[in-house]
Amino acid sequence: MRKTLAFCLMLAAAPALAVQPDEILPDPALEARAREISRDLRCPVCQGEAIDDSNAQISRDLRLLVRERLVAGDSNEEVVDFIVARYGEFVLFNPRATGSGLILWLAGPAMLLAGGAMAFAMTRRRAKAEPALSAEEQARLAELLKD
Repeated sequence: MRKTLAFCLMLAAAPALAVQPDEILPDPALEARAREISRDLRCPVCQGEAIDDSNAQISRDLRLLVRERLVAGDSNEEVVDFIVARYGEFVLFNPRATGSGLILWLAGPAMLLAGGAMAFAMTRRRAKAEPALSAEEQARLAELLKD
């Protein structure tokens, strides 16, 4: 009973990979390259999972396509370019910093700078807008703070 429980706990703790045994390439170097590429490709159905982790049929098709292109002799970049040409940049977990992807890379820092500039301008304007206390008001304030 303990062995069964331990085995079940090990299975639950292990990462759930959807790669089927019939998909694995016999060449360990090519399989390692396929896994590396698959880690950076998003499942078009699940959207939050890599194609290696997804059980969706399209992920299986993409895994097979990656392995097929590697066996054909494509480099890693050529395989990714082929997948992006067919499915769009959406399948990349890290969008490229070119074209429309450049907007994604620059939007965050630009918004941070714009927000910082606005906060700085508002604090400067507020400091200038507050009038200084007259001598009478300062005396009254000192009297109130004594009590």
